[in-house]
Amino acid sequence: MAIDLCNKSPSELAEKRSAEWSESGVAEPVLLDDLGSEQRDALNYAYRATLGNVDPRFVAGDPAAWASDFGYALDRVAIRLDNRSNDELRTQALEHPDPVMREQALYEYADRDHADALELLEQAVRHDTNRELRWDALWAAEKLGGPEGISMLQNFLRDDDPEIAEWSKLFISELQSGDPAFDGRSCLFTPGRTFDETIYLLIHCDLYVRLDDTNTHWGKISLAPQGLARIFGQAHACPNVATRERQLVIAKTISGLHKDGSPHCDNYLFRGFTDRTRRDRGNFFFESLVPRTFFKSGRADDPSEGIRQANIGFARYGTWHLEPRFQIHQDAAIRYVRGRFQGWGFVNLARIAGKPLAEVLTPGNGVLSTLHDPEIGPMTNAFIAGTFKGKLNDWDGDGLIDLNSRDVYSTAEGEIDMDQDGIADSRGRTCCDHTTILP
Repeated sequence: MAIDLCNKSPSELAEKRSAEWSESGVAEPVLLDDLGSEQRDALNYAYRATLGNVDPRFVAGDPAAWASDFGYALDRVAIRLDNRSNDELRTQALEHPDPVMREQALYEYADRDHADALELLEQAVRHDTNRELRWDALWAAEKLGGPEGISMLQNFLRDDDPEIAEWSKLFISELQSGDPAFDGRSCLFTPGRTFDETIYLLIHCDLYVRLDDTNTHWGKISLAPQGLARIFGQAHACPNVATRERQLVIAKTISGLHKDGSPHCDNYLFRGFTDRTRRDRGNFFFESLVPRTFFKSGRADDPSEGIRQANIGFARYGTWHLEPRFQIHQDAAIRYVRGRFQGWGFVNLARIAGKPLAEVLTPGNGVLSTLHDPEIGPMTNAFIAGTFKGKLNDWDGDGLIDLNSRDVYSTAEGEIDMDQDGIADSRGRTCCDHTTILP
């Protein structure tokens, strides 16, 4: 999450990033006095908490409330496992033939907080042909923030791709008010599907790896959304209106892992609490605990070094925003979700040592883990922390926002359902069984 700390310290604001709003090209910045009281309270807390993770002198009160984030603590001491030079990153961000590697270079460069990071991100959004890279680069610009970030995002408010234009509008609104804003398109609901909504998630994380048993040496890989999706799977948040306040499924698929070309499916049933004291949103904290085959090789579906059955836990928390114009079963649909997540993993350092990043960011080359199993607990060496965002999109270009058209291979309880008929292929199985995959 270091990219989320860029430009946020008092020294940087005073010395490196001292531009006024009027100098940034932002025509009409939203004034704090123009925001609602709840928005002002939320932004004031965010300001104090963010500064507190950098310089506690700028925060009053109990440090337990603002200085206890493990990810931030690790970020101060971890060494970068991506040892590419800045020049290499700039070149690969614009010229690498693989869009996943282009995006990874963009995020790594932004994470290093160079003064020209926004300029590089803007070049990518203007010229790259990969749609997902373009909106992921816009998200990186929001993470860098500030009036310069807003000025960059404004350049794409009238982009030919309506999704790029709406992401720009959404990120600008979040930076100015803390709340998202959307365009006026209508929606399309597909009846007969297992889920009322299938929300495509952008996920960015920092993966902190313990390098030895002394707990004094840590490494860090900052995974851009498409890189994370390539390794761990592309995720969809799959809520149903009737149950979304207490449970939902995160359905993941990894492409390129199975030799027969089929998607590797990995579903997580989350349960938790949701605060609905506001009609237009829900604040949630959800946890998942699912049975998984743990691969000691560090690569999904590779039993060459042995396997172990274990229960894997994960936590996600954040806010979803409703769209009253989009109705499902006489209730408003979730238009947008954002939040944070954390969990544990295993990275086989021997497998990745000395390899170029392109050979590290491969399907399944990293597995989730747990500290609570007597056998694999001691193998667990990675802390995973990051942020996610998901917005409903128009996927087929018909001008309508698709609510639930995405293919996800899960029942409402998280079981594998390859034909998407709502009935589990095998009762209780929530992840592809490596023993049944064709050679």
